[in-house]
Amino acid sequence: MSAAAARAETITAEGALIARGLRYVNAWRGRTVVIKYGGSLLGRVAGTVIEDLVALAGAGVHPVLVHGGGPEISRWLERLGRTPRFVEGLRVTDDETMEIVEMVLSGRANKTLVGRLIAAGGSAVGLSGRDARLFEAVPLVDPPGLGRVGTIVAVHPDIIHTLTAVGHLLVVASVGLDAEGEPLNLNADHAAAALAAALGASKLIVLTDVDGIFRERDGRRELLSVLTAAEARALEAEGVIAGGMIPKVEAALAALAGGVASAHIISGETPHALLVELFTEEGCGTMLVPERP
Repeated sequence: MSAAAARAETITAEGALIARGLRYVNAWRGRTVVIKYGGSLLGRVAGTVIEDLVALAGAGVHPVLVHGGGPEISRWLERLGRTPRFVEGLRVTDDETMEIVEMVLSGRANKTLVGRLIAAGGSAVGLSGRDARLFEAVPLVDPPGLGRVGTIVAVHPDIIHTLTAVGHLLVVASVGLDAEGEPLNLNADHAAAALAAALGASKLIVLTDVDGIFRERDGRRELLSVLTAAEARALEAEGVIAGGMIPKVEAALAALAGGVASAHIISGETPHALLVELFTEEGCGTMLVPERP
């Protein structure tokens, strides 16, 4: 092949890729995507998530970021001489621990993400789930002894609609409020799912430190690209989905049950994984859907 022919072939391939990307961008303009940013990613500038979020907002998509901060909370507890305690994977949150949880989530973690987004050229606003009664919650009673751990009973997303309508990228800390206006510690995966359903989001994307859901088959580790809700439940029963992946899958299933068309579990450390998952047919992680088309 001549140099001219090779160059023409390269231009054709690149042009087709750009055209396909633009079609997806146009299709997604004006839609809302809720993205859960894992606490394991907060301690480092991982992948290209921040730049990709700013690019999405610039393209007319409305990304809403919901974050936790478990590792950072544990570090602060230990720094203050307290031992983090968990029951069935949930943090025991007495009144003093709740003060630290809110300090980390609504303060340090939230404003770190806001600052990174602004530095990347975005217009970011940080919120707590207490702001404008965004997340109303009640104390979780099962398992007992958790203290100020809450479960969401109502979402009031008006503040999100107001701020995204004028071009702001929202960063939401997973703290709720009870009937007296006092804070409750929320699971960030569940908060993201509840918000995605309340907003009528087109997708929920859970960013974590793994590429998706895997299964061992014939001695090889296989990434499961698409799962229906029923298939995900079956894999949970088999023990294929286990450990820290369970709350992520449960959040994805809750979003689907709330009317969100699809939920995705992808790596926040892989460069441009967020854009690939949104704007290509193949994606790069695991997509959960109600049923196979």
